[in-house]
Amino acid sequence: MKILFVAAEAAPIAKVGGMADVVGSLPPILRQMGHDVRIVLPNYTLLQDKLTQAVEQVWQGSCMFQSFQILQTILPETDVPLYLVQHPCFDTSQIYHGEDEDWRFTFFANASAELAWNFWKPNIIHCHDWHTGMIPAWMHQISDIGTLFTIHNLAYQGPWQWRLAQITWVPWYMQARNALAAGIKYADRVNTVSPTYAQQICTPSYGEGLEDLIQAVRPRGILNGIDTKSYDPATDPVLAKNYSAETIELRLYNKTALQEELGLKINKQVFLIGMVTRLVEQKGLDLLLQILERFLAYSDVQFVVLGTGDRYYETQLWQIASKYSGRMSAQILYNASLSRRVYAGCDAFLMPSRFEPCGIAQMIAMRYGCVPIVRRTGGLVDTVQFHDPQAETGTGFCFDRYEPLDLYTCLVRAWESYRYTASWRKLQLRGMEQDFSWQKSAQEYLKIYQSIMG
Repeated sequence: MKILFVAAEAAPIAKVGGMADVVGSLPPILRQMGHDVRIVLPNYTLLQDKLTQAVEQVWQGSCMFQSFQILQTILPETDVPLYLVQHPCFDTSQIYHGEDEDWRFTFFANASAELAWNFWKPNIIHCHDWHTGMIPAWMHQISDIGTLFTIHNLAYQGPWQWRLAQITWVPWYMQARNALAAGIKYADRVNTVSPTYAQQICTPSYGEGLEDLIQAVRPRGILNGIDTKSYDPATDPVLAKNYSAETIELRLYNKTALQEELGLKINKQVFLIGMVTRLVEQKGLDLLLQILERFLAYSDVQFVVLGTGDRYYETQLWQIASKYSGRMSAQILYNASLSRRVYAGCDAFLMPSRFEPCGIAQMIAMRYGCVPIVRRTGGLVDTVQFHDPQAETGTGFCFDRYEPLDLYTCLVRAWESYRYTASWRKLQLRGMEQDFSWQKSAQEYLKIYQSIMG
């Protein structure tokens, strides 16, 4: 089977959110299963220092009154062929930015469609989020190229149809309000990245105005996985001390190393909470800011946050960190290596999301023995089970309502539980024993591909 992944991100070379992990991890697994899988990305300037194989131009085309080149290389650390769409609009060090974002990604989708029509013809085009939403619409009447559209985040829906009509070819039969709706309506199959999120987006509370359309197509929920080879505390080269479930006592070295690195008071016994996230409302930052100072004032916990996003959240977190010097560190930056040290050094990992299509961070945290504290929504429901110390079951701490008091109570419960060392150790080990590899999910995607072709 010939499968072409088309996306705006792919780990490890272009990553902002969970989409990059899917696009970077799933194709190598599918190739191991004997399928010819290739990826198409924009040729961002930021890729130049991250590519490890030679890059050569293999084709040239035109669309939207613009010429473009197709470059070919290999996705680093894999054997997956990688096509790069070369055009001056992608000469940028950021993936998402600027007022021309709708034009750039529509152009990318159009160029990818031209590549599939005229250069390398796949059986299936696997499209990801609104950036590729027009591809299923363009392929709708082509019988020998099927399309799968994966919804990673329904909140971002791309340009409206009137804008699409201004910048590209809109088929006469297309009746969709925007690029994301076009992908959902005209793809042969639609899926989301967790079973619970697939159910939630069929409701007005999570459907972002598209719930009726989504109910009609009935998307399938396939839980994301993680690259268990890359995210392995036993071999991760950026950690102060490698460890495994059998040698989890060595994990403590990473805690003190992280405290020293971030200017926190070195204390092996203190409860250290970490958060690695985009600083946007979706991730529960508005909820956190309502209770964080009070929680720090009435407890002895330490808190670390790493990420960038909305200027308001960045400023508020920085101000609180300056007030609680030695107990809180706000790292307002993107640093992949530091994020791994946070997973390995913190006792607990916080994800109070308003909504979460799947979430990768909580799975990585459990892989590193960092206990998740999450709100029960989307993929967090599917991956984190509530800790019951008496029955010795569960992998983390959960709360349901999106309310400050509920988050505060959940944090206090985790803080109190940390005092019981033996029970906490068992909780960590249950998380580390979870299987979040891509093998099972890859089989589910293959079933969808086969249903499209069959």
